[in-house]
Amino acid sequence: MKRTCSLIWAVAASAALVAGCGSSGSSGSSAGTTTHLSATAGAGAEAGNETAPTEAQSLATGDIPDNQVFLLFKDPKADYSMRYPEGWARTGTAADVTFAEKANVIHVVVHKGPPPSEASAVGGVEALHKGDPTVKGQAPEMINLAGQPVVKVSYSRLSRPDPVTGKRVRLLVDRYEYAHAGKVAVLDLATPVGVDNVDAYRMISESLKWLR
Repeated sequence: MKRTCSLIWAVAASAALVAGCGSSGSSGSSAGTTTHLSATAGAGAEAGNETAPTEAQSLATGDIPDNQVFLLFKDPKADYSMRYPEGWARTGTAADVTFAEKANVIHVVVHKGPPPSEASAVGGVEALHKGDPTVKGQAPEMINLAGQPVVKVSYSRLSRPDPVTGKRVRLLVDRYEYAHAGKVAVLDLATPVGVDNVDAYRMISESLKWLR
């Protein structure tokens, strides 16, 4: 079912969100392991809420290059694996992991729960909106990614004010919700307006696999 949700869904049907696709930090140890892949980019909690990009960071952030090398992150405890760009800082452990490069952010949260639905995806974004009124969402949809059913919902939000200029940057986020054996993985892929990471982010969303 597709429905328009209160105030936020009506505002969100803007052209900016059609572009598709944030917490950053230094690399640290986590429960997961990383494996190098020689492939290039081709065919829970809100992303970016902890450390939003400054205006200067967003201006300095470009598209993920076509020759970007991707690594395989595998976390047996959380029971999934996923590809991410080499060189991006990783923070968090097990069921809550973030990969970030300036204003571009990949955030994964795994929790126990029933299979997600369009209605539950709407509820998730509405919950974000209650904590941050700048969150504006689109209607969700059921899609198929690499043979598995996934709920996708897109939303946008403003970053925190730049500490120098006070300006805020609008981030675009594509959220994907995967279900398996009583678990749900919520993947947020965030990027600032004007940055085109559609192909790379599509590949990343298709790469998330359950291990068992």
